[in-house]
Amino acid sequence: MVDYDPCLIGFSSEKTHYTNRGIKENRTFSVNIPSFDMASDTDFCGIYSGAKVDKSKLFEVFYGDLQTAPMISRAPINVECKLVRTIELFHAEFFVGEIAGVYIDETHLIDGKPDVKSMNLLLYEDGLGKYWRLGDFFAKAFDIGKQIKPKPEQNI
Repeated sequence: MVDYDPCLIGFSSEKTHYTNRGIKENRTFSVNIPSFDMASDTDFCGIYSGAKVDKSKLFEVFYGDLQTAPMISRAPINVECKLVRTIELFHAEFFVGEIAGVYIDETHLIDGKPDVKSMNLLLYEDGLGKYWRLGDFFAKAFDIGKQIKPKPEQNI
């Protein structure tokens, strides 16, 4: 998340990556969060450039309302975005998109809300080049910290 009203998300991609061209041409992109069983396919996509290998054949894709941001059917979470800003960095471009749609398979919903545990999400740790599974829920945000009371010198 980059901002919340409107809901914006962002990510960086090296300027040389093939996908950057498509994002800038279509002014849309998708964020597809894979499950652990997609690890080999996901890693393959990180190894080979789309300029040299057609990686789209690995996945069945679908399109949402924007019709220009392909999303991966097998991914537990797909987010469709309208590009609102591109920020030039030294070696990368940071893309900021307004969320146009979120697609979650019904098998990963409980009472209409995402069941993150059932998604078995795959996370990538950049720098160390490691994949991780998303762990168990352990605390509610903006609640667990209430057990710590500010000291008088911390008050503004």
